[in-house]
Parts: sequence; C-alpha cells; structure tokens
Amino acid sequence: MPFVLLSQPTASLSIISESTKQTTQEAHRRYAQIMSDVESLIDDHRMLPVGSNAQSKLKMLVPSVGVFFTKLPLQAAFEWQDQRRGISCRRFVAPSFNDIRLILNTAQVMSLVSNGGVDLMTFDGDVTLYDDGQSLTSDNKAIPRILDLLARGTRIGIVTAAGYTVAQRYYERLHGLLDAIAAHDMPEEYKRNIIVMGGESNFLFEWDGSVPERLRYHRRRDWILEEMHAWTEENIEHLLDLAQEALQTCITNMNLKADLLRKERAVGIIPRAGHRLSREQLEETVLVCQRILVRLDILVSLEEY
Repeated sequence: MPFVLLSQPTASLSIISESTKQTTQEAHRRYAQIMSDVESLIDDHRMLPVGSNAQSKLKMLVPSVGVFFTKLPLQAAFEWQDQRRGISCRRFVAPSFNDIRLILNTAQVMSLVSNGGVDLMTFDGDVTLYDDGQSLTSDNKAIPRILDLLARGTRIGIVTAAGYTVAQRYYERLHGLLDAIAAHDMPEEYKRNIIVMGGESNFLFEWDGSVPERLRYHRRRDWILEEMHAWTEENIEHLLDLAQEALQTCITNMNLKADLLRKERAVGIIPRAGHRLSREQLEETVLVCQRILVRLDILVSLEEY
C-alpha cells in the first residue's frame, strides 16, 4: 500500500523537466525509507531467540512471519535495483510484485556475500532452473554457476514438486547438470554434496557417479522427521482420498477442463490437451482443498483431545 500511495501520477510527460526530476528524487527517498523501516523490523525480529514466545513488532503485524536466518539489507538492495529498473522514475506503475521479489533476492545475495561463504543453496526446478515442464540441458547458464558452488564445497539441493520414484526420471529432467558434474574434475566428495528432493519432500536422491543416471534413492525412513515415523500408509491414503474428492468437486462445480492425477504421495489436476486453467480457478481449487484438509486436522485434534 505505501508504494501505491507514493506512486503519484504527474501531469507532465516531459522526462527532462525539473519537476519530474524532483518527483523522482522524492519517490526514491520515500521508497528507500520504507525499505529501511522494514529492514529495521526484520532486524528487531531476528533478535528474538528461535522458539521464543516473545512477540516482535513484525510478529504482531504479520503473525505468520517465520525465521530470518540472515540480515536483509533491503535499503541497499533497493538502491541497486532502482538503478537497474528505474522504479522511482515510474509515475503510473507502482513497485510490482516482481520488483519486490527482486529486491528481496538481491538483499539475500548481498547478505550472503558480505557474511562469508554459503553452506547450502537450494533451487526449484520448473520456472526457476528451466521452463515449466522442460529439462535442465547442457546449455543452461545456471550450470557453470552451480558447478562453481560445488567446487567451493557448497552443498546444493534441487527441490522439485516432480514426484518421480525412480532416479532415471530425475536424470531425464536434470541430465545437463548431472552430466556436467560427472565430467568435472572436482573431488568426488564435493560431487556428493548435491541431492535431489522430489515430490514435495517425499523422495530423496543422492549423487552416485557409478550409475548411468548419476543418482541413487535414499530410503525415506533414514531421513524423515521423527514425527513422520508415526504416519501410517492408511493415514496417508485417507488424506489423499479426501484431497482427491475435493479436487473432483472443484472440477465438477467449476466445469474445469482438467483431469485428476494420483501418485504415490500426491494428487492433483492437470489441464486437458488444448486447455488452460486460469489463475483464479487454480486459486479457488487450492483454497477449497486447504479448507477441507485444515478442517480435517482440527477434527482429528479434537478427537485426540
């Protein structure tokens, strides 16, 4: 909201007028001040011990806010991105979601660079390392950078929603990177610092240069959280059944041109050939499922109580 209020249209369309320059300077000052204020809120929030019941000012404003593991120099990041994107120069278009995301990403990179090395970096697959539904091919510009991180001893995680249960399928999606790692002359222990976590954290694969697919499955019971050991297959199937029923209801009620897709640890919908689902339809579907599953969790908690 502050960004929208400060993005004040001007009657002058001259980009060289003195009044326009002054307006740009004032917008820059105010945007930078907002970033500085948010940065201060985060700094204050980070002072609280992890797990503390104390309330920071940021926690009171945003109850769902999580943990910030590093300092975020938001003002400096804004200054950098403003030079590149001309955010303060715009009169009719306020800072967008993409602007804010880039500022946050820049702040994170600045913090990591200024505070020493990076122990772990994780990457999403689709729409991050490669286009949606495509593969990480050998010409991808991210590969040399990931190789450089690995060669420095940084651990790399590829975290994807793709719920494959065999290594070959992940190799098909990531073969450009995996083959490049195999060909690199870095120590073998560094190569073992890459993992692939698939199916929304259900399937873990580790580096294995001795097999064609470069990956081997790591059995789930060795790495899951302690509380997850109590989950039974019956409970999981029941949860997926409810989610599937909710998805089917959405398909019927909104007349969606989509089909259900059920996997070992997931259920979802995919558009039929020649059709696309709108963002609003997807959001409605997600919220319906969320409502049903949250209600189930509440009912189970009450029964246990």
